[in-house]
Amino acid sequence: QVQLVESGGGLVQPGGSLRLSCAASGSTSMINSMGWYRQAPGKERELVAVIHVSGNTRYADSVKGRFTISREKLMNAVYLRMNSVRPEDPGVYYCNALQAWGAHWGQGTQVTVST
Repeated sequence: QVQLVESGGGLVQPGGSLRLSCAASGSTSMINSMGWYRQAPGKERELVAVIHVSGNTRYADSVKGRFTISREKLMNAVYLRMNSVRPEDPGVYYCNALQAWGAHWGQGTQVTVST
């Protein structure tokens, strides 16, 4: 089992920056990829960014060029640097870890965008 704990959410102004962190513990040795998803009120959870154990990354079109995902090589932590935050970016950001036998989710961290 893998436990994921997110941190770093909060209030950010449009155009501002925020850094989210996710710490993984438990059976992390076989994690293939880690990622960030977000869910805004009334909307479905959507992929924001994912990073593979190889280092390859994938981003939602809406965050390309603004957000950067990174990870510890041991795949026991993943980060999301959010730059040039927009009014459409708020929501609960969830950390995800994918293993061959299933996915694991954190409890989420709230990101609010407001002046």
